[in-house]
Amino acid sequence: MTRGFAPSLPVEFPKMGSFRRPRPRFMSSPALSDLPRFQAARQALQLSSNSAWNSVQTAVINVFKGGGLQSNELYALNENIRRLLKSELGSFITDYFQNQLLAKGLLFVEEKIKLCEGANRIEVLAEVWDHFFTETLPTLQAIFYPVQGQELTIRQISLLGFRDLVLLKVKLDDLLLLAQPQPPSSIIQMLLILQPGATPGSGPRS
Repeated sequence: MTRGFAPSLPVEFPKMGSFRRPRPRFMSSPALSDLPRFQAARQALQLSSNSAWNSVQTAVINVFKGGGLQSNELYALNENIRRLLKSELGSFITDYFQNQLLAKGLLFVEEKIKLCEGANRIEVLAEVWDHFFTETLPTLQAIFYPVQGQELTIRQISLLGFRDLVLLKVKLDDLLLLAQPQPPSSIIQMLLILQPGATPGSGPRS
C-alpha cells in the first residue's frame, strides 16, 4: 500500500437508506452521505448540540410525555427545522429522529404499559395507542412537516417505531386471551395498522 493514500474507513449506512459506494478520500467535494464514519459521527454530535435542534428535541419529548405545543411554538419549530435542512446537518434529521428521539419517547410509552399487569394491561395498551395515534402522531407530523421527500415519512417511521419498540415487547397473545370474548376496538385498529405486511401510515388517519 502506498503511504501517500490512507485507506478509507468503513461507512455505516442508515438502516432504511439507499446503498452508495464510498468515494476515495482524495476526491474533491464528497457528498455528505459518502463521508467516512468519523465525519458522520462528528456531524451527529454537532446536531445534538445545535440550539435549533435542541428546541425541536425538547418539544418532541414533551409531546411523548403527554404535553402539547405552546401558542406559536409549531411555527418556530418548523422554521428551526427548515433552517437545519438547509445546513450541512440536514441529512441527519430523519435518522436522528428515528434512532434517538423516537426511541427515547417510546420508552416513556413502554414504561407506562409495564406498570400494569393482567387484564388491566390491555386496557392501558388501548389507551396508550389511542393517545399515540390521535394526539402524538399528528403532532410529530406537524413538527416535522418541512421534512419532505424521504424514503419513509415521519408518520411511517413513528408507526414502525411503535410496533417495534412497544407492541413487539408486549406479550400480546396472552393479553388477547385475557380480553376474551372481544378485545377493545382500539386494539383491533392497532393490529390492522401495524400487522406484518401492512404499510405503516396507509391505514385510517385520525
